[in-house]
Amino acid sequence: MKILRIIRNYFCYCGIEKDEYNSLKKELYVSNFVIWRTIHFIILAVFTVLFPLSTFIPFLKPLFPIYLSGFIYACAMIGLFFVLKKDSLAAQLLIYLTISMLLLYTAFITAKSPTLPAASFIVMILITPLFMLDKPYFMAIEITAANLIFLIWMYNVKPLEIWKYDLLNTILFSVVGFFLHVIANSIRIREFVLSKKIRIQKDTDDMTGLMNKGALTAAINEFLAKKEKAPGILLMLDIDHFKSINDTYGHDIGDSVITQFGEFLAKHFTNNEVVGRFGGDEFIVFIKNNHDVEKTKSIAQVLIDESSDYIKLPDPDQKVKVSIGIAMYDGKEKNYSELFKKADTALYEAKADRSIGFKVYEQI
Repeated sequence: MKILRIIRNYFCYCGIEKDEYNSLKKELYVSNFVIWRTIHFIILAVFTVLFPLSTFIPFLKPLFPIYLSGFIYACAMIGLFFVLKKDSLAAQLLIYLTISMLLLYTAFITAKSPTLPAASFIVMILITPLFMLDKPYFMAIEITAANLIFLIWMYNVKPLEIWKYDLLNTILFSVVGFFLHVIANSIRIREFVLSKKIRIQKDTDDMTGLMNKGALTAAINEFLAKKEKAPGILLMLDIDHFKSINDTYGHDIGDSVITQFGEFLAKHFTNNEVVGRFGGDEFIVFIKNNHDVEKTKSIAQVLIDESSDYIKLPDPDQKVKVSIGIAMYDGKEKNYSELFKKADTALYEAKADRSIGFKVYEQI
């Protein structure tokens, strides 16, 4: 069973487990997008040279329609690559379309020289899979279908002896190309896994497992930089009298309070909010695509009430209290720093006025 699982993972998921592969899928799509966008520029450059040459070089003239259509196709595809999202399924399907077109073009070229072995088609079958990071069986289906079409087509074009030679080569090099594809994919995807682990370690707060200050800043700035300027809410949360908790119960309990509060926030916010520890006993929550002041007040009150019950101290009669400063984002602030200052000012006011426990900046 273990051997079958390993074979399945290599054939279906590039050598890693299904869940791990699915967690990386979008990053793989982006990698393919970047690589094949560059390849399309190379294809365009090649056909830009070939189709004018084929107008006056005798042995290239029969290939003029192929070169011209390749030039037009490359132009169209490059245009699409600047429209489609990098991690979209449509972009991946277009890449497979280009692979099919490249194989088709080389088949056309082979058909123009029926007495020669299919060198260009064989080379394309061997190297094309190396530039596509995806489930290997997809490429196996692509190459198998291309081979069948090519061999059926060439059977009616080439002398039988040459066709048999092509048959042997397509089988041999397809198998070699597939295994190279599997090996290359497994190596590249392990690089993705490693880089993701490094990135998570770099962006994660050790104590709570939430985003750290650097990751918070980057994530919120990325949202603020979007052209559509969608609204948002920044909440800055601070544990009241945290120093006295450390002084009374010790730093181990203080660390436990920080950890418990981090767990509480992680359980409370599960809908793509940006949640992290800013430092010390201060936490940040950024809620995207929301600008409802009254709803924000309700959220803040729930956080204050429920966190007090969630966080446990050695003395059950003592409760941890949290203060919250709120800044509403409506497209005016240029970066995280400007929004943070407003939330920090609101937090200062909330700690000074304990009647509610939270303050909204625009109402100060």
